[in-house]
Amino acid sequence: MALHNTWVVLMLVLSLRGQVQTGKIFGGRKAVPHSRPYMVLLELKTFQGTTIYCDGFLISNQFVVTAAHCQARTYDVFVGLHKSDNYPPPKAIQVSRAIPHEDYNNKTKINDLMLLQLCEKVNFTEHVRPINLAHRGDHLPQRCIVSGWGSTSEENQEIASELREVNVTLVNSTLSAERHAYFSRGEIGPSRGDSGGPLVCECEVAYGVVSCGTQDLKVYTKIPDYLDWIERHIRKK
Repeated sequence: MALHNTWVVLMLVLSLRGQVQTGKIFGGRKAVPHSRPYMVLLELKTFQGTTIYCDGFLISNQFVVTAAHCQARTYDVFVGLHKSDNYPPPKAIQVSRAIPHEDYNNKTKINDLMLLQLCEKVNFTEHVRPINLAHRGDHLPQRCIVSGWGSTSEENQEIASELREVNVTLVNSTLSAERHAYFSRGEIGPSRGDSGGPLVCECEVAYGVVSCGTQDLKVYTKIPDYLDWIERHIRKK
């Protein structure tokens, strides 16, 4: 019941604010350099002309998974990063096709999932590798980590200079099946800037995509519910 009430509050916040900004890694730590070789930093030019950042993750040499609310006019994709302020800056990869879920709801953030097809295939190295997606199933994964370059405090709105990560514990909820989402509780976890990053659990498998949240509740789009959708669009390339 408590989680259901929190979800109602979350939906009210989303309806009042419109597009939610998700992502600060609160209570986290610096990641070991290049220990998350699937991580992708996205520099986005919005339709209003501003620059924002999201995260994503490689699932093949030409496809990135991120959140649908990270839709933008243009995308610069950076792979193999640890520090976001590398100099000279790494080469940006362009996107040939952005594929947000056709049933994405910007108010409720249901179906908050998007594929990005890259204009060129990336070369896999020690620092650049895809991550496997969780198989279909309804079990609640354990031992989960979220990574990202989101800002680390309310005072500092800049993205983090180094990749950070934080452990999160998912909670049981009857809403999981209805909302196609996982949930974690507490202030620790992602918020503004980490949108689109992976929820990684159990032997380095991606179970979710960072979607939205409040101070107490974090929401992750549930990848096992979307495998057919992902596979169908990858085959269309």
